[in-house]
Amino acid sequence: MKRKNQTALLISQGAAIAALYVALTMIFAPISFGAVQVRVAEALTILPLFTPVAIPGLFVGCVLANILGGAIVWDVVFGSLATLIGAALGYVLRKNRWLVPIPAVAANTVIIPLVLRYGYGIDMPLYLIMLYVAIGEVVGYYLLGEMLATVLLKRKEIFRI
Repeated sequence: MKRKNQTALLISQGAAIAALYVALTMIFAPISFGAVQVRVAEALTILPLFTPVAIPGLFVGCVLANILGGAIVWDVVFGSLATLIGAALGYVLRKNRWLVPIPAVAANTVIIPLVLRYGYGIDMPLYLIMLYVAIGEVVGYYLLGEMLATVLLKRKEIFRI
């Protein structure tokens, strides 16, 4: 019976993370999409520091947010894969809090500009789009994500299994 409760708890946590990602993306939609963006929901990519269920939670949340935000199919697929890669590799690096966001920043800085340039036809040099995305990612992950991590480190029982 205990294992069943544990499974239900993990599924609930993953679903809550996905729902929060969608809600934050949609609430802040004007700055969540485009060549110059700060997706506030990306602060949640610090959550693999605390739990592995953040990986599917963030992925599903990103897929749903991109669909609801009217993203093209390439953005839904590759943008969500960038989040999945970042979350999975962030979990691998969870022993060092400051390293957790690096894979997400890197994945999004490489993948998202390609989607913006070739999927949406944004007529800017690729390096400039990469710079803008990187700045937005650093703000989302390191500024907002680290504030979130600081609060959650004081309340570890939230993710207790």
